[in-house]
Amino acid sequence: MGVMKTALTIAGSDSCGGAGIQADIKTMTMNGVYAMSVVTALTAQNTTGVFGIQEVLPEFLEKQIETVVTDIFPDAVKTGMVSSSELIKTIAGCIRKYSLKNVVVDPVMVATSGARLISEEAIETLKKELLPLACVITPNIPEAEVLLEENSNLSQLDSKSLRITSEFEMEEAARKIHEKFGCAVLVKGGHNVNDASDFFYGKDGKGRPIAKWFCGRRIQNPNTHGTGCTLSSAIAANLAKGESLEKAVENAKEYISGALEAMLDLGKGSGPLMHNYKINS
Repeated sequence: MGVMKTALTIAGSDSCGGAGIQADIKTMTMNGVYAMSVVTALTAQNTTGVFGIQEVLPEFLEKQIETVVTDIFPDAVKTGMVSSSELIKTIAGCIRKYSLKNVVVDPVMVATSGARLISEEAIETLKKELLPLACVITPNIPEAEVLLEENSNLSQLDSKSLRITSEFEMEEAARKIHEKFGCAVLVKGGHNVNDASDFFYGKDGKGRPIAKWFCGRRIQNPNTHGTGCTLSSAIAANLAKGESLEKAVENAKEYISGALEAMLDLGKGSGPLMHNYKINS
């Protein structure tokens, strides 16, 4: 066996195991890397909703990151839901301090329902501090809209007022976000715009633009709890193994399609994916 590659998730805990660090660890493991985790918050949640959040202190978040990366340096890092400015600043500071690489940011801001998940102040900090350090970011359509706002007035957003309403507008949004923050962008479909396909915009090793649609298989599965966490973690795992960004996204899309096609059905709400679908019982 060759050298084991490693990936670190910095995200919230999901007590029902379908999203957050639990989904990240399962995904990274199934994609062939050693997974490590730093917890930003505990949540009391299940497939029907989030019923409580207990954030960690910024000092303890920093201590977790320092302890991990000074012992087992990660080949890639994924960040998920971070709901306060102080925690975002702490993560960005650690990325700079330890020169962490292959950083995948899932800019969790807006739920599929259109509900706001983090404060406007935190969104501004995310834009200023964290996104410029990312290798790639993976916004859904409402999040892409927020990233293009000059001020993050999320009170204007609901599922009926989306401005990205076509594939052309997804392409334009990805280009503008790339220009604004300097990182590659994968704008995820859904929200009534080509549900199964995502648009990628970034640069290759020689600085030439790459614009590409990644078309997923359209799978009629209502259980989609944790799909965003799973996709960003699979990308991070593939980057840790040395794949190009384009190939990492392609393989992550293939993995998530398989996890959806397994048609796991747990819980009373939108259930989790079958992360371990490749294991024969």
